[in-house]
Amino acid sequence: MKNYVKALLLGLVVITVGFAYANASSSDAGTVAVDKEPFNAAGHAVHHAMDAHEFHFTDGFVIPLPVILWTDNGLVTFMSSAFHHTDDGSHVHTADGMNFVKVHETIYQLDAGATEAHMHNGHLENGSKVWMDFSLTKNVTTIFLIAILLVFIFFRSAKKYKTNKDKAPSGISAWVEPVILFVREIAQDNIEGDKHKKFVPFLLTVFFFILFGNLLGLLPFLANPNVTGSISITLLLALFTFIVQLANSKKAFWMHIIAPPGVPWPLYVIIVPVEIAGIFIKPASLMIRLFANITAGHIIVVALISIIFVNESLAWAGLSVPFTLFISILEILVAFLQAYIFTMLSALYFGMAVEEAHH
Repeated sequence: MKNYVKALLLGLVVITVGFAYANASSSDAGTVAVDKEPFNAAGHAVHHAMDAHEFHFTDGFVIPLPVILWTDNGLVTFMSSAFHHTDDGSHVHTADGMNFVKVHETIYQLDAGATEAHMHNGHLENGSKVWMDFSLTKNVTTIFLIAILLVFIFFRSAKKYKTNKDKAPSGISAWVEPVILFVREIAQDNIEGDKHKKFVPFLLTVFFFILFGNLLGLLPFLANPNVTGSISITLLLALFTFIVQLANSKKAFWMHIIAPPGVPWPLYVIIVPVEIAGIFIKPASLMIRLFANITAGHIIVVALISIIFVNESLAWAGLSVPFTLFISILEILVAFLQAYIFTMLSALYFGMAVEEAHH
């Protein structure tokens, strides 16, 4: 067996064990108490896939992140540890004469004079959201990490090409060059002529951002940041594709929508609204597909590990750990596949927008 295959299998085992360890620490399901509530596997899985104001590795190892709020009284900043790592509004933090609580990873300002949160069915009754929340959440911090990694990798690769022009690529360049050529080929296959060249930088950025976001989300020792499984992130990526498509659309693109060729004019009443709706459905499908696939993977892995804690028996690890290992292998494939699909469909939409009329 090749060394890289061994390294891959070892990495998957580490990921699986990391998931189990993180879930065991956060759920505290190792001991059974008489008055203990049943382990909520569904709630734990959904909470794991959500964004957070801290990196929660174990109950004893939590890295707080800065909370930056714009309130009625101006800017307020403090660390998320001020909430004592609670998420149910049970701890009130006072800053600049205002009281704040955190409920379901959303920060609220309590009403004037209120010193504690009044909750009803999981909702806060005596507070409201702050005007603007610029906090560095787990996903935001991971986005900065992705940006730093991409800048490092591409600047390092560019430097190697400048200093070793006549040599075969090596190190990082040997990995980056085939991927860049692959993405460029995607653009060439879907965008006619030399028009693809102007879209390659955008497609490369989208591909590597999604790929790195997907791969970092598989690392339990980074608290499994779910960047590409956040609907706000996938919405932004789809919106960028939508804007680039419309900004570069040609007359033939719009004529195909408002006057589709080969269609009898009485059917325009049906076809034209469908074509117009398709303009918005395409980016919406990009957003939902990426969000659903990545989030589903996170939830399935956590749910499989949760089997151990639901049954409160380590013996179930013989079932859940192999299945988790299998899903983790699929998740690596999905990480590359979803980056490819988003990039390929974006290139296809760009090709449709810039295509000239054919008679």
